[in-house]
Amino acid sequence: MNYIGSKYSLLDFLETTIEKITGYKNGDDFIFGDLFAGTGIVGQTYKAKGCKVIANDIQYYSYVLNKHFIENSCELDRELLDKLNALTPVEGFIYKNYCEGSGSGRNYFTNENGMKCDAMRIELERLHQSGEISDNLYFYYLSSLINSIDKYANTASVYGAFLKHIKKSAQKSFQLELLPIISGSVGEVYNEDINELIKRISGDVLYLDPPYNARQYCSNYHVLETIARYDYPKLNGVTGLRDSTDQKSKFCSKRMVIDTFDDLIKNVQFKYIFLSYNNEGLMSLDNIKDIMSKYGEYKFFTKEYRRFKADRDENRNIATNSTTEYLHCLIKK
Repeated sequence: MNYIGSKYSLLDFLETTIEKITGYKNGDDFIFGDLFAGTGIVGQTYKAKGCKVIANDIQYYSYVLNKHFIENSCELDRELLDKLNALTPVEGFIYKNYCEGSGSGRNYFTNENGMKCDAMRIELERLHQSGEISDNLYFYYLSSLINSIDKYANTASVYGAFLKHIKKSAQKSFQLELLPIISGSVGEVYNEDINELIKRISGDVLYLDPPYNARQYCSNYHVLETIARYDYPKLNGVTGLRDSTDQKSKFCSKRMVIDTFDDLIKNVQFKYIFLSYNNEGLMSLDNIKDIMSKYGEYKFFTKEYRRFKADRDENRNIATNSTTEYLHCLIKK
């Protein structure tokens, strides 16, 4: 997925630095925490290396993606794929609220693709609730649905707004495609406030990739959240936002981020802590250094990288196409 803050392009930098600091190599059996998991690209990488991964994210669609990537390790039944793709389209919640033809005025998907998504989502829920498919199979197909439908979204990059006219990629007929299964240790996945979860888990290497600015992920990916939950929420405004009060991150608040970060690091029960943060975030480099240095040996590494496309498109006052990514490292006492 084209995702804000994705570390896909920085994986080499992360892996090289983490190996340099910890001495851990491919095949070493250690516990890796990825607690702002997003689409799970970092956790997937370390699962493939042989680690047991503990993943977490406060967004439910992220939880669904990671439930598959981190907890599914064996081959699963693929026969349901053809059945889902052959379902008769249904005028369900997605069509009625995110497709223009229903009268909602929202142009997130074509009418046909919205109805196909509804049919698949309703059938998956029925199969799961009736016990006809296991939890593992449910999250396999649901994560694949979230990942697949995103490719047909009529947006510039995120779901903060839809395009007036249907772009070419969104005009294509939606087909469900299955995500890969990563063999390895079966991990643990949570959908909790990280500052509460951190008090109950422990491990060897912890990777943190919190939001850097005031932009809340719950607003930018609210449509995927609704597809994941399919909970028929009340929607508000032109863009159809759901109530996400309980998902708003304190790391997006200038007033709360420093105390929240300090509380998090204080309670970490991992030896090595790595924090991704860029030079334009709500916390200054000195803020981060001061907090992490209180709890052990601190150092940092840097890497230049290109901005996420939505930043370049939406924030016209930004002069450069690149920013500096900092990987802050702490060996905790």
